[in-house]
Amino acid sequence: MSGLTLVDVCSGAGGLALGLEQAGFEPRLLLDDDEAAVTTLQTNRPQWNVLHTDLLDFDPAEHPVSHDVDLLSAGLPRVKSSATVGRADSQAEERLLEAAIYLVHAIRPRAVIIENVPGLAHSDEYQQFRDFARAELAHLGYEFSWLVLNAVDFGVPQNRRLGVLVAVERQRARAFQPPAPTVQEPMTVGVALEASMASRGWKDAARWTAQADRPAPTLVGGSRNRGGADLGPTGAKNTWATMGVDAHTVGDVIPGPDFDWNPELGRDGMVKITVEQAALLQGFPEAWEITGRKTARYRQVGQATPPPVGRALGRSLLAALNGGE
Repeated sequence: MSGLTLVDVCSGAGGLALGLEQAGFEPRLLLDDDEAAVTTLQTNRPQWNVLHTDLLDFDPAEHPVSHDVDLLSAGLPRVKSSATVGRADSQAEERLLEAAIYLVHAIRPRAVIIENVPGLAHSDEYQQFRDFARAELAHLGYEFSWLVLNAVDFGVPQNRRLGVLVAVERQRARAFQPPAPTVQEPMTVGVALEASMASRGWKDAARWTAQADRPAPTLVGGSRNRGGADLGPTGAKNTWATMGVDAHTVGDVIPGPDFDWNPELGRDGMVKITVEQAALLQGFPEAWEITGRKTARYRQVGQATPPPVGRALGRSLLAALNGGE
């Protein structure tokens, strides 16, 4: 253990916190406003101090354990898109982004990670937030980087681009280097799920594995206010179809020995990805249990920061925090 501590907000299913723990950070406090996500965190890490509350309602003065920590991390819900601009979901996300920066004022961590959609780092729709964050963080004595990372570069079997703000106290900032890719070749959906697909004796598991020969498209969790569980927009569904997967829904069970896989017949002949398999495609360990009803479970998975990305970011920050002057 490094002896370095973190507070993680909007923790969801725990992907970012888990990756940072794997890198050597000790989670001191986590919080989320979703009951199913809180249960997920408590189920998998009973020793973690998990608070069921909205970030907008969190008062660090009432939780002294959040003070004097090395890292504040926030994997904020990925709900912003051209279709949601101006809607309640988009406005809520903007408030959460600002709240995360204001929390830096209150607890003064040595470093900050905020993760969201890739546009966070460069798109015009986030320019106001970037200007706000720049002014606030520079005033507090941080230097920062805007990164766009792809989870597939860190061993996650999914093309998932993430926008990340990393801020480090000025005296330590020079030691920070963005994480370098940890794999040379991307992991495919087939390789990631082969053992799972074969676990109930499905006779076509090996044949399906050979066809699922690419990383997954970005998994989308969606909003708790809209829709059911599916694997993403039309383009993503079409990509899944080339792998013989029906992406219009999320499966309840892994195929058994009698399932006849014949994608030429359309959706009825395709296999469905379960929530547990979606978690594997996000880089969660197999033993990580996602709790709640199916749609709530899939939403937690789809909105999560892949743990291997959190681990890579954590290792880069460890080097800066331990090596900075």
